[in-house]
Amino acid sequence: MGTIVSLNVSRKKGVNKKPVQSVQVRVDHGIEGDAHAGDWHRQISLLAEESIDCMRARGLELAAGAFAENITTRGIDLPRLPIGTRLVCGEVELEVTQIGKKCHKGCAIFQQVGDCIMPREGIFTKVIRPGRLQPGGTIRIIEGEN
Repeated sequence: MGTIVSLNVSRKKGVNKKPVQSVQVRVDHGIEGDAHAGDWHRQISLLAEESIDCMRARGLELAAGAFAENITTRGIDLPRLPIGTRLVCGEVELEVTQIGKKCHKGCAIFQQVGDCIMPREGIFTKVIRPGRLQPGGTIRIIEGEN
């Protein structure tokens, strides 16, 4: 079991996401109002606060959303989840579709410390069941349908 630490959105791509109090999640879309939402396999991104803490230990002051993650979690080893794993957060169900991603031309974090965790430790999901999410919500892991 894990916890939603922060929910983060941005209207534009390529910028840090800002924390919000709740989000509405739609099937075949992702988070309403987020620039990365759409009918594709990377509708919602997640990154563990434990991963962010490793970067903070290098002297960086990082807020939730600094790596452009939609959901900052605690208590789940996200990069070890197999593709197809389902995450249930209240009424919302997400399916893991991708682990990590190719980094775009050295993001600001990479330029500061020579490393970025999102390409290795961030995960991406698509929405299976819609609903509303709020910080503090519990995340349950269930087996994938593969």
